[in-house]
Amino acid sequence: MSSPNAESTAFRSALEVIRAVEPRVADAIAAELADQRESLKLIASENYASPATLLAMGNWFSDKYAEGTVGRRFYAGCQNVDTVEALAAEHARELFGAAHAYVQPHSGIDANLVAFWAVLADRVEAPALKRAQARQVNDLTEADWFALRRELGNQRMLGMSLDAGGHLTHGFRPNISGKMFDQRSYGTDPATGLIDYDKVAEAAREFKPLILVAGYSAYPRKVNFRIMREIADSVGATFMVDMAHFAGLVAGKVFTGDFDPVPHAHIVTTTTHKSLRGPRGGMVLCQPELAEQVDRGCPMVLGGPLPHVMAAKAVALAEARRPDFADYAQRIVANAQALAEGLLRRGATLVTGGTDNHLAIIDVTSYGLTGRQAEQALLDAGIVTNRNSVPQDPNGAWYTSGIRIGTPALTTRGLGTAEMDTIAELIHTVLSQTRPGANADGTPSKAKYALDAAVADKVSRQASELLTGFPLYPTVDLT
Repeated sequence: MSSPNAESTAFRSALEVIRAVEPRVADAIAAELADQRESLKLIASENYASPATLLAMGNWFSDKYAEGTVGRRFYAGCQNVDTVEALAAEHARELFGAAHAYVQPHSGIDANLVAFWAVLADRVEAPALKRAQARQVNDLTEADWFALRRELGNQRMLGMSLDAGGHLTHGFRPNISGKMFDQRSYGTDPATGLIDYDKVAEAAREFKPLILVAGYSAYPRKVNFRIMREIADSVGATFMVDMAHFAGLVAGKVFTGDFDPVPHAHIVTTTTHKSLRGPRGGMVLCQPELAEQVDRGCPMVLGGPLPHVMAAKAVALAEARRPDFADYAQRIVANAQALAEGLLRRGATLVTGGTDNHLAIIDVTSYGLTGRQAEQALLDAGIVTNRNSVPQDPNGAWYTSGIRIGTPALTTRGLGTAEMDTIAELIHTVLSQTRPGANADGTPSKAKYALDAAVADKVSRQASELLTGFPLYPTVDLT
């Protein structure tokens, strides 16, 4: 393990090198660290990567083209890239108990695209090639190629609705996945906010999707992946899980058995940041029968791999295999539940009434606010969150009726359940003291709000005082 002095020296030296070329960039980097140290970060999709992970991204691997896979590159001179990619994949397989790992995706969206097209290649393209007695798509006649293209673009996907916690990349129109697939959604029970597996099974029988997607970006409960796999099997669908948000809870063995997606899904996608606490990037895990298609992610949908980010993924995944990561994952959930309980005691309304994972959704209509009003009022008071839809949201996806909060980042800083109760009090104070605003013509506004500056300043000071006992990157001193 490096010493605090070594880490401070490394980052100070890096900034000096950058400052010699473009001082404004160096200043912005230093300012970002200062801002992150001062903010009460409750964004569920953000975290803090380790100094080792951050440093692994700033090196000569950035200069390499490395299309292909380990041992099968389209460029010469990739032996060192092979080393870091193989290490990252090895750590991923061991960490998650996966048969195959592909660590090239640049983001979660890219990982999902690799998964979608791997399934399409396996379920649609491969049978078409076999029927045409062709080895590859370039061997097809124009007529057969035209027919295959139509078939690829005429497949169905079933996933969680956006207002219930699903993600745009699960077949919704604004994302490319919605332009690729005929998509239908399953929601949650209107009374409980929980997944109704019987309703999911009913929707699958009626719609008969090629791909059944599970996973979420704003659902505060566990998912039973064994039941979801049974539903997929019953209609002949490939079962895909997007675990981008809760990958750290799977890695840390908080989610096991029926709640661990890896043994049950045909293919699993994730980001490598969020609760996994690595660099910004994506990853795909899959069963052996899909490995060959997944490994064709580049050039199928990806550009050239980012070897410097794969190096950082290898470092972060190695960190996640240490025993202390399991403790960290447990504390994420304990903190989320303590935060949720603190809010409930103060009269807040939470979607599903609580949480089983790293996040909770506050229905802010109980405070008379929209999500946008609540998000901005909290930001004024030094609390960083993001607005989020609630099931059957009357305010739509832009203004929303909810606030999503999460605990991975603050847990990394060392805050515990006692601090979560204090944070619940700060959140409740801001929301209860915020009033909806009006437009110039006097009509109600879904964006404008009023919060007394004295309240915002007091909460901001309290948040700052709370964080002083939990310094961010304590081994890094830029002065």
